[in-house]
Amino acid sequence: MKKQFLSFAGGLILTISGTAALAQVPMLPQEVIMGTGYANEVYYQFTTYSTYETPRDAWDISFKTMPESAAVLINDGMGATLWAYPYADTTGWAVIDTFELYLWPPLYNDENDWENGAFNRNSAGYPDYGWGIYDPNTEMITGDSLFIMQLADGSFKKVWIVRKNTVENSYLFRYANFDGSDYHEITLDCSPYEGKDMVGFNMQINFTVDYQPVKESWDILFTKYMAIHPTGVPVIVTGVQGNPAILTKRFYPVDPEFNDWESAPWDSTKSNIGWDWKWFDLNTFTYFIEDSMVFYVKEQAGNVYRLKFTGFEGSSTGVIDFGIALIQGVGIDDSRQSGVQISLWPNPATDVIHIGFETPNPPGEAGSVSILDMTGRSILTGQIPPGQLQSTWDIQALTPGPYLLVVTSGPDRAIRKFFKF
Repeated sequence: MKKQFLSFAGGLILTISGTAALAQVPMLPQEVIMGTGYANEVYYQFTTYSTYETPRDAWDISFKTMPESAAVLINDGMGATLWAYPYADTTGWAVIDTFELYLWPPLYNDENDWENGAFNRNSAGYPDYGWGIYDPNTEMITGDSLFIMQLADGSFKKVWIVRKNTVENSYLFRYANFDGSDYHEITLDCSPYEGKDMVGFNMQINFTVDYQPVKESWDILFTKYMAIHPTGVPVIVTGVQGNPAILTKRFYPVDPEFNDWESAPWDSTKSNIGWDWKWFDLNTFTYFIEDSMVFYVKEQAGNVYRLKFTGFEGSSTGVIDFGIALIQGVGIDDSRQSGVQISLWPNPATDVIHIGFETPNPPGEAGSVSILDMTGRSILTGQIPPGQLQSTWDIQALTPGPYLLVVTSGPDRAIRKFFKF
């Protein structure tokens, strides 16, 4: 297995009056482990360097949790396939004819739009959602189509999404074997899961699956999904999809040290990072990384990170290596408004960190600084004299890892995360 690693060039980001002076910054090495056969999906958050794993085979169909959404997805990364039943509308539920099933056009999730799940692919536009029609008088979406679904285990089900009550934010759907056996009618209430983007359902065990972390706690998802190959053929790939709330930029081909990230617009599609940052050499049976491909991510808090992949070990381990660097911070990383406007550099850091202030402390009033570990335990504390615009702190004694910097001035407070090499 050959890996291409980025060199670490020293540099800093210094925020002055809301603008960023860009220099090359060191990349923080990161690793996610999807497991043998990519058994897990891994959700990753930039600001905390944290991951959340969930079994990739936990669900068969999945529903967007927002009341205004009618998106219904299938687990196409596990090999699930959907077909719209062509011989009848919902009145044909009792008798299903699968003649020439494999000649019907298969339906998969749109790789670039979370709102366009496999069940939505035949939408003709509002008020038609592909599986049903919205009535603004009743605020109901009534199912008008039947579907045939092949699950990941190879079994087949007929599926009818009967309706969605947008006021109650609930779905009623039915599924059964072709002959009507193993029949289930499910009412799925999405309300308890509105803090997450999706809620799943496992048809094999007839069970609602709460498989996602809360939407604010992740930025990108390492997973398998169906994508359209450049040849035009749909294929299952291993790659990265974005939280609906983030924005991304892709640059290719560029120099590996490329950092002119403001030279292109932001992209909101879910698979702009995608899967083609790697390629497989059939001669050596190893994966290689596209060294001339660089990504930038604006995560939910507004911070901008540089992202570059450095290694991919394939299905034997599911290990993916990459580097990230904070390119532009929002300045304040607190849950409340604050009058303290700070910048912190370098980040990641090795020996020292510098704290810059857009405005000095009020005359005669000192500010306080605390460095906390991720459990909230205070590691270092000190004060900043009145009127000072910059302060330098020695962090050589800190154990490598993530920390919180807390700066307090009077009633105001600012919190920034940083990483110690």
